[in-house]
Amino acid sequence: MRWQIGRRSTNVEDRRGMSVPRAGGIGCLGLVIIVALAYLTGSNPLELLQQVGTDTSISSQGPATIPGTNDTSRQFVEVVLGSTEDAWTRIFSEAGRQYRIPKLVLFENAISSACGFNSAAVGPFYCSPDETVYLDLSFFEQLDRQFGAPGDFAQAYVIAHEVGHHVQNLLGIMDQIDGLRRRANETESNALTVLLELQADCFAGVWGCHAKDQNLLEPGDIEEGLQAAQSIGDDLIQKRSQGYVNPDSFTHGTSAQRSYWFRRGLETGRVDACSIDAIAR
Repeated sequence: MRWQIGRRSTNVEDRRGMSVPRAGGIGCLGLVIIVALAYLTGSNPLELLQQVGTDTSISSQGPATIPGTNDTSRQFVEVVLGSTEDAWTRIFSEAGRQYRIPKLVLFENAISSACGFNSAAVGPFYCSPDETVYLDLSFFEQLDRQFGAPGDFAQAYVIAHEVGHHVQNLLGIMDQIDGLRRRANETESNALTVLLELQADCFAGVWGCHAKDQNLLEPGDIEEGLQAAQSIGDDLIQKRSQGYVNPDSFTHGTSAQRSYWFRRGLETGRVDACSIDAIAR
């Protein structure tokens, strides 16, 4: 991906190196209780602090040094996000709507957001209450080494997928699915979540089509994106981690489904090609 020549978004916030206590903190009394519990149980007090969502560097609440302007990882993220902004602003405008640009926050290890306290273990995520994408860049290393999906366009697909959830939020699709999930059993709820994830893959493909039209893609980029979508399918992950596949517990879709809907968006460049009804059929 020719990310060096793209427009850089100004909506990336860098919180790497910052202390991240759980919202509200635990206070001095909480610290005393934690230390007492550690003494009585023989536990490591730092581990207990982490379990209650408090960063171990609690004595330093201020931001650490922010990476400089030569931080190529941040620049890459800014260009990808800028490209999604351009694509979705144009698409929404053509439909007579206004696109509200999301924020993207870079973090390390853990983050507190309007959706609660999350560790990097959950992977990149979108929080609808604050309309923000959260990304720990270590996930890109995991995507390469653990899932076998290297390349900058594979990384761009991940960002575009999370922005796809923002698009769902703006279009009211997320609220509709959440309403159905509240009335569903666990298996049905998982199936509805899969629909949201596959649509976000398709929306990522719609962005990829725009990036192609803007000459941001290089030979092999589309294959990188498709490999990324395929490598993080529920069936492949479950097979690798537990040795068997349980379709009822799927929350993101199979490898074949994820790569299919990403390709669908890439080839059509149309939002209507990514409808929930089409995916559900």
